Amino acid sequence: MTPNLAEVEALILELTNAFRSEQRLGAVRREAALDKAARDYAGYLARTGKFSHTADGRAFSDRIAAAGYAACFSAENLALNGDSRGFQARQLARDAVEGWKNSPGHRKNMMAPLAIDIGVGVAKAPGAQTYYSVQLFGRPEALRQKIRIENRAGLAIAFTLDGKERQLEQRVILTLSTCQPSEIALKPGAGYELAPRTPARFTSSDGDTFVATRGSDGSVTMRHLPRTR
Repeated sequence: MTPNLAEVEALILELTNAFRSEQRLGAVRREAALDKAARDYAGYLARTGKFSHTADGRAFSDRIAAAGYAACFSAENLALNGDSRGFQARQLARDAVEGWKNSPGHRKNMMAPLAIDIGVGVAKAPGAQTYYSVQLFGRPEALRQKIRIENRAGLAIAFTLDGKERQLEQRVILTLSTCQPSEIALKPGAGYELAPRTPARFTSSDGDTFVATRGSDGSVTMRHLPRTR
């Protein structure tokens, strides 16, 4: 039994989004350039019988870029499924997705919070009931954020960036480029306390600046200066 491959691709998307919903993650949407990259590579694997992320001598990020998708985040899952009896469309899609869910690395890709786009390609090997499935995840470069953290407090400050402890020396400006909004929290440090009413945390938007200053009482606070839009 030979399934309709376009139907298999659509079912892989459906099952992937059902899994992401179970994990309290947002749905991914099909994107034309990622679809092209996934279908082209699935076809290559099916024709050659090769099976690796670099079988054509390129990384998946190179294939995505060549298809016209500029990514600030990307990931790839591959599946190889065969059965001499053939497959129904839903069975083949389920086998591919369940295999990814049960593999830590593939599962991590399916649960990537940064992913908002997906491409899916499925191809059949010549003369055999063997199918190659390619699943690509992406977040476009256009959503990349650039933010600044400036230390004008006159001493080193402590803060967390997305939950990780950091330190910024005095008179230093930290420029960051990230694929998603960042959470920034000023922390008490050596030689200072936080000023009253200092926000517990900030959430960044593209172009924002965060400035740490010190008051006359020696306490440190942080101001959020949004980009003028």
